[in-house]
Amino acid sequence: MFRVQQTAGSVLCCTCGIPMAPNAANMCATCLRSQVDITAGFQRHLTIIHCPECDRSLQPPRTWLKTPLESKELLTFCLKRLNNPNQIRLIHAEFIWTEPHSKRIKVKLKVQKEVLNGVVLEQAYIVEYILQNQMCDSCSRVQANPVQWVAVVQLRQQVAHRRTFFYLEQLILKHDAAMRAIRIKQTNRGIDFFFANRSHASNFVVFVEIFVPIRKRYGKQLVSHDTKSNNYNYKYTFSVEICPICREDLVCPPPNLALGRLLICTKISTGIEFLDLLTLRHRVLEAKEYWRTPFTSLLSSKQLVEFVVLDLNNLDKVNVSGSKYYMADVQVARVSDFGKNDTIFFVRTHLGQILKPGDYALGYDLRAANMNDMELDKYRGEIPEVILVKKSYEERRKKQRGKQRSWKLKTLNMEVDGDETMNDEYEEFCRDLEENPELRFNISLYRNEEYQPSNDDDPPSVPLEELLADVKLNDEDDEMMG
Repeated sequence: MFRVQQTAGSVLCCTCGIPMAPNAANMCATCLRSQVDITAGFQRHLTIIHCPECDRSLQPPRTWLKTPLESKELLTFCLKRLNNPNQIRLIHAEFIWTEPHSKRIKVKLKVQKEVLNGVVLEQAYIVEYILQNQMCDSCSRVQANPVQWVAVVQLRQQVAHRRTFFYLEQLILKHDAAMRAIRIKQTNRGIDFFFANRSHASNFVVFVEIFVPIRKRYGKQLVSHDTKSNNYNYKYTFSVEICPICREDLVCPPPNLALGRLLICTKISTGIEFLDLLTLRHRVLEAKEYWRTPFTSLLSSKQLVEFVVLDLNNLDKVNVSGSKYYMADVQVARVSDFGKNDTIFFVRTHLGQILKPGDYALGYDLRAANMNDMELDKYRGEIPEVILVKKSYEERRKKQRGKQRSWKLKTLNMEVDGDETMNDEYEEFCRDLEENPELRFNISLYRNEEYQPSNDDDPPSVPLEELLADVKLNDEDDEMMG
């Protein structure tokens, strides 16, 4: 079958005479642009009020927006400042690089508009924004008096360690929750966060409440009073008490809660999750229920004793209600008793899936512990002598002492004490992160570029696929971000 090959027709431009594709105006694009400027009268120079301290820009009349350089937020902010006609269609926008110290931001825009006889013309033009430095109200107050604050959040937990605060610190860093804090100070039993605005402190308290069970109280103190304008200035204090029960603690809850006799705390979030050692079932206590009937731990992780597993007999191979634990009978002895006596304990444990003869485990020695609890006294003849809590990797870690980890954590910029005890607790927190994947689920861990891998029998560590690349800025980048 014979087919006629179709070719695109062309006409001559009525102005310059070159061949072109036909259009309603019978003019080429070059001649059209010379005849019509669709960007005529558009704004090409604007001024942006920028705070150099907090990197925010003023959206008139009084709103300050976070607009980092080269960000989507800044591009959106710049486009909203333009007052262009509605007939113009914006099809593309991008930043053009400018020297960091020039205080200039250039944005290249491509627009379309219908011109002669319905012809759509596309044209690009550049808008230049001049950055005018002016500190926002919050930064002005801080610069005038760096120690001045309006609201303080006092985080406290009445326990003998700081593991909860190490965990909260990583959550705060990941979500940038303390971005508005003008000062952070470590105290004996917690951390103080100082803010220049009451609403910032209130939002921070809401953030903490999402991750740990807390009890909060609020107070204010009159600072000054202007009788003429009837204005009052207050300083606000948010007292936040964190639940004193921590992960791996042994508890004996009151009978009215109907949780069980002896429980181990396995997880802390908005509620408290326990493991019943007799049934291997999980119990969850909501924060409101706990604070309605508060109780403390019998023993905490600071009182864990190291045992060695001599023999093990798994009672079953099927877990209970989807639990990850298996019941087993084990023979254990205290590591500290080796060479001194032959005391052996016959105990039942929930760690049957991970323990084997020769392993080490951490647990509570109830026979030697000094516990004063009225509820526990009712079960004196029924409680075991030893309760194992978790597997221990101390023997493997002894070979790794002095070696760096493959990962690292970031820290808050706060005033801290040079306490060696706190350094030991931080090391224990890092070990918990390595051994417990659930604990590091909400935490950002970064690759350690100085890490040197070895072929030894290493203790549990963080897989490389979970680590993030630590972005480092050079001096030039710091100036651009500032």
